[in-house]
Amino acid sequence: MEDWDLTSIGLIVIVCSITVAGTIIGAMLLGFPVDRAPYLLIITLVLIVMGAISVFYENTNINFRK
Repeated sequence: MEDWDLTSIGLIVIVCSITVAGTIIGAMLLGFPVDRAPYLLIITLVLIVMGAISVFYENTNINFRK
């Protein structure tokens, strides 16, 4: 197995954040009370953006090395 790089970590952060956001939204749509749901969704949004930035950064780094 390869070493972990920013692309792998970024993709894992993105997928996990989207899953958590979907779970929170699904619970809200089903009528379950979710305390601090807006704050949790903002945190997942920030994590998604940070993961995307890390993926783009690593890909541009790899392209410059070639």
